[in-house]
Amino acid sequence: MSMHIALTFDDNFWAPAFATMRSVCLFTPQREELVFHLCQRTLTPEHKADLEAIRDEFPVTLVWHELDQMDMFTDIAARMPESERFPSIVYARLLIDRLVGNGVDRVLYLDCDTMVRDDVKRLFDLDLEGNAIAAVRDISGAHITSGRDMRKNRDIFDPADYYFNSGVMLIDVRRWREARIIEKMEELHQAGIMQRIYYDQDLLNLTFKGQWLSLSWRWNTIDSMPAHESLNPAIIHYTGDNSPWHLLSTMRPSVAFARLYRHTMTNALFYRFARHRWKRWWLKKLRLMR
Repeated sequence: MSMHIALTFDDNFWAPAFATMRSVCLFTPQREELVFHLCQRTLTPEHKADLEAIRDEFPVTLVWHELDQMDMFTDIAARMPESERFPSIVYARLLIDRLVGNGVDRVLYLDCDTMVRDDVKRLFDLDLEGNAIAAVRDISGAHITSGRDMRKNRDIFDPADYYFNSGVMLIDVRRWREARIIEKMEELHQAGIMQRIYYDQDLLNLTFKGQWLSLSWRWNTIDSMPAHESLNPAIIHYTGDNSPWHLLSTMRPSVAFARLYRHTMTNALFYRFARHRWKRWWLKKLRLMR
């Protein structure tokens, strides 16, 4: 049976997307069952070829989704709140049910700053117990929703409620579709609430409040450090400023499995991505100096 996995990214994150995809392939024995839905925008032909090369190594299926050709996405991207750290691509995962189509029952969504170290079939075999999604509780959930002094948005969120991180989600596509996420987002936008909350992750927590299956922390270990390697996390999620694609991370490791990550991305792509990031940094610097 096919295992459908969705990634959303733009051209600034093509190499980490490849690393996430390749990590799934390396640690999942049933590679011929893997179907990757690559939901992307602004990807150059060169970087698309880098991702296509995964099929030279593993017998996987790639399904490409061009977000800029999807009217619903471009409309949402133009109107919903975004920032430099959280560009409009974050809203793409809300459209997972529309992107994968009606013939797919389950999808594993992975942020492209994750690395998998265990067989994802174990997730696909889970009993969702009637829930639309399975996810991991976010250790920073109360602070994300309540902010400084734990007083922000108390009319929207109760810090006592469990809050999940949306970077790793096993999704029941039919129940996700029935939740009418886009319609709920539009209602919250008209009410001025989308402008106050933490982008799509808060929206998903509002939509599925009390209706999600809690997974073990192993399946979304956020910002783990080298000391956590002995705990054997299944999926590492690099959300902090110290990321394994930084050159210094592999020289003086400050995050878990930094060296493994570099070799998962492959050395060649790792250094190309480093040059890409340096070029972007200098171009931004020069624009600010004008």
